[in-house]
Amino acid sequence: MSKAFTRETDSEDDEEGGGLPPLPAGGKNYITPQGYARLRAELLQLIDDERPKVVDVVHWAASNGDRSENGDYLYGKKRLREIDRRIRFLTKRLEVAEVTDPSLHHGHDQVFFGATVTYAEEDTGVERTVTILGIDEADSAHGQVSWISPIARALLKAREGDVVKLVTPAGAKEVEVLKVEYPAPEAIRH
Repeated sequence: MSKAFTRETDSEDDEEGGGLPPLPAGGKNYITPQGYARLRAELLQLIDDERPKVVDVVHWAASNGDRSENGDYLYGKKRLREIDRRIRFLTKRLEVAEVTDPSLHHGHDQVFFGATVTYAEEDTGVERTVTILGIDEADSAHGQVSWISPIARALLKAREGDVVKLVTPAGAKEVEVLKVEYPAPEAIRH
C-alpha cells in the first residue's frame, strides 16, 4: 500500500505528554501555584501565538501547489500535530490539577508536598537536597522530584530527625531527614 494512503494516528502519543509519567490511578495531580501558572502560560502561548503562526505557514505552503514535496507544508503539518497534541495534554492535565500551596506549611518540620528536604544516607553519610513537586513540574536536573517518586514517598509525613526506609533497585537503605523547608508565604497585595 502506498504511504499516501496510510493514516497517521497520534492517539498513542496523547497519553505520553512529551515523556512525562502518567498520573497514578485514582490519584490526584498535585501542582504548586507556580507550576500551574507555567503550564497555563505554555498552553496560552501555544494557542494564541505558536499555533496561528504554523497555521499561516501551512496555509501559505498549501497555496503553492504540489504538497507531496513541499517541505514547508509537510513540516508545518507535522508541527501542527505536535502542537495540537501538547495542547490536548496540557488541557487535560490542567483540568485535573489540584493546586496546593506549599507556603501554607512554612515553619513546619514535617514533610508535605512542596517541601525542600535535606536528607543524609545512613550508610554513606552523603547529603542530598530535593524539593517535592508535582508530576508535571518536577525537574531532576534542578533537584526536584515528583511526589510519586520513591524518595518522595519515603520522605512524606516524616519530620526532621526521623530515619525512613528508602526502597531502591539496589535494595533498601535508610535516610535521615536533616532539614525541612517551605517557601515563605507571599505578602498579601492590596
